[in-house]
Amino acid sequence: MSSRIDLHCHSTASDGTLAPADLVRAGAEAGLEVMAITDHDTTGGWADAAAARPDGLRLVRGAELSCRWHGAEPSISLHLLAYLFDPAEPALAESMRRLRVDREQRGEKIVEKLRADGVPITWAEVYGYAAGGSVGRPHIAQALIRAGLVTSVTEAFASRWLGARYFVPKADLDVFEAVAAVRAAGGVPVFAHPRATKRGRVVPDELIVALADVGLFGLEADHEDHSPTEREEIRALADRLGLVVTGSSDFHGTHKTVQLGAFVTAPEVYDKIVAAATGVPVLG
Repeated sequence: MSSRIDLHCHSTASDGTLAPADLVRAGAEAGLEVMAITDHDTTGGWADAAAARPDGLRLVRGAELSCRWHGAEPSISLHLLAYLFDPAEPALAESMRRLRVDREQRGEKIVEKLRADGVPITWAEVYGYAAGGSVGRPHIAQALIRAGLVTSVTEAFASRWLGARYFVPKADLDVFEAVAAVRAAGGVPVFAHPRATKRGRVVPDELIVALADVGLFGLEADHEDHSPTEREEIRALADRLGLVVTGSSDFHGTHKTVQLGAFVTAPEVYDKIVAAATGVPVLG
């Protein structure tokens, strides 16, 4: 098998800019043999992506779960990639539903704060950008761009706007409960960008050690937000703990400059993930 395996991609079901059907077509055009759809806290893009999957492309259905570790002060927000889980498993399905509801409530609060300061955007507009998927701050950023107040999503996320002044915290899953829920649903949990210093959520080794003891399967090492040194640190830790190491683009479309397949996962690691999953099969 080719090594063109990208296991972290977003569609308009959360905060990407390509519809799920367009995402899988773009993956095939980019030369991927395997891609994962991993929208934030939702499986809403699975059906459309599966229906549009081009011949020759294997589709891994997954999600990126919003999590939190309460073992630090302040607590640390982080993301967990979940692959090939059963979306009907009650505990995980309910957790993801609660996360999506909170995302909507959070988005409404941010819009209310902006409107209170005279910013000419509406909740209806923001909700429309989400197109029925998980609402996120990038959708509010789109409204700010349309209003001519910022020129990019990056600018919208600066402290003057959504990064601080109009920031509203969101609910997250306890990361230990999330790993257990993914495993119970037959899925495979992989820690997303654990050394992403740019995001302000560097995860201490002690947490990864503890998560490995309760079912964490791997660490995402090759990612645009990791330096070469950080990637090697992650590899060394994964090797010590017996975890697999993945690589992926974390593609969002025009919200980010990184392209599909910019970072990839080794075929033997992909095979281990598939072998460990009992929730849903790979399509293709």
